Amino acid sequence: MRVGVFDYGAGNLHSLIKTLARDGATVEIESDPSAAARADVLVLPGVGAFGHAASRLAPGLADMRSAIADGLPCLGICLGMQLLFDSSDEGDGDGLGIFPGRVKRLEGGRVPQIGWNTIEDGADPLLDAAPLETAYYANSYVCHPDDLSSVHAWSTHGTTRFPALVRAGRTVGVQFHPEKSSALGVEFVRAFLREAAR
Repeated sequence: MRVGVFDYGAGNLHSLIKTLARDGATVEIESDPSAAARADVLVLPGVGAFGHAASRLAPGLADMRSAIADGLPCLGICLGMQLLFDSSDEGDGDGLGIFPGRVKRLEGGRVPQIGWNTIEDGADPLLDAAPLETAYYANSYVCHPDDLSSVHAWSTHGTTRFPALVRAGRTVGVQFHPEKSSALGVEFVRAFLREAAR
């Protein structure tokens, strides 16, 4: 299995690559979004700012959107989840629009949220395979989907309840960092790759 990780030039990908490669997958780091979308599985990593990432995505946005719409399994992590939405208050540029909605600043507590938080009301096969009760977060923005039926788990920070996991078919977005969420987080990624291989 070839896993394409779209690198928008914003951070250390080491722990994510190590997690993805555990079961023998070939991990290819791609700065070209069109090339990343030609892999067997696409991963949008979770470090950086929306505006910068959207500008790096723009040349291949249509190709990546089309590949996902055609069934390419995709995992978006933190910022990667936010790129699956239409747009963000954090910066200019277009997201992929897989999930209609906008990304907005996290309110109701200390920002950024850094550290462990509870996963609430989880209802997704990946959470059945890896029953995360808590996960590691590092974010200042959260997603506001137009269709709440796409939300398969929630978390709460201060007074704000926000989507922890969204799904549309073979596309999954998580606001937390599974690669930094201990053994169950690693198992979550492995479960996603097993699902993608089917």
